[in-house]
Amino acid sequence: MNASPANAHLSGLVTEACRRIRGADPTPTLAELADGAGLSPSYFHRLFKASTGLTPRQYAHAVRAERVRGRLGAGDAVTESIHAAGFGSTSRFYETAGARLGMEPRRYRAGGAGSEIRFAVAECSLGALLVAQGDRGICAITLGDDPELLVRGLQDQFPRAELVGGDADFEALVARVVGFVEDPSIGLDLPLDIRGTAFQERVWQALRQVPAGSTVSYTELAERIGSPAAVRAVAGACAANRLAVAVPCHRVVRRDGDLSGYRWGVERKRELLRRERR
Repeated sequence: MNASPANAHLSGLVTEACRRIRGADPTPTLAELADGAGLSPSYFHRLFKASTGLTPRQYAHAVRAERVRGRLGAGDAVTESIHAAGFGSTSRFYETAGARLGMEPRRYRAGGAGSEIRFAVAECSLGALLVAQGDRGICAITLGDDPELLVRGLQDQFPRAELVGGDADFEALVARVVGFVEDPSIGLDLPLDIRGTAFQERVWQALRQVPAGSTVSYTELAERIGSPAAVRAVAGACAANRLAVAVPCHRVVRRDGDLSGYRWGVERKRELLRRERR
């Protein structure tokens, strides 16, 4: 589906605003972004959120948090990372640090050291299923043929976190996830710990708005988030998704309808779509 000239123009305005937010210090105000787009602040605000799933302020905060993650991952000091990313004060960052990092900044910098992540591996009709949960919610739902490889993947993600086997209550939660995978139409009313780069979060938010039983192409998804030229980056964000089915990257297909490109295997993708359409 080709975008109309008007829609393409509006998408271009959002894309340019995203570039301004990423490249400016301090972050442009809503009025400045709207003025640059030649639109009223209220209309621009609605347009930006409809295109990206985030308000301009939320997007700017996500960009700064992304920079903090990069610096912490490289071993930089916490305070230095926060200020270098553009946060005016450490208190402003700490207000939402848990939501953005999934844990305290010092723990994130240390590979999850001192944090506890409960996990369990179950069997479902699609093979082995790993579910992991931290303080902020479910942080991983992964599928595969080898349970041991799924656990290793979780260990690689949080190399210094304390991984704890699930108790009876957690096993009940896992059973709910298994039920959701078997029948996606029942939904999954559980808190999710969704964190990634600002771009990834835009893609994942847009994915969660694709109705069950429907599909969208990588090109269409890139247009929906206001980055029509970022088709490969959209595919990369889908591949980086750690929450199978809950963030439904299985609903993304190529422009010709081909099902290639699924982190957990094309046959699983085909089966998930079949279940949603039946």
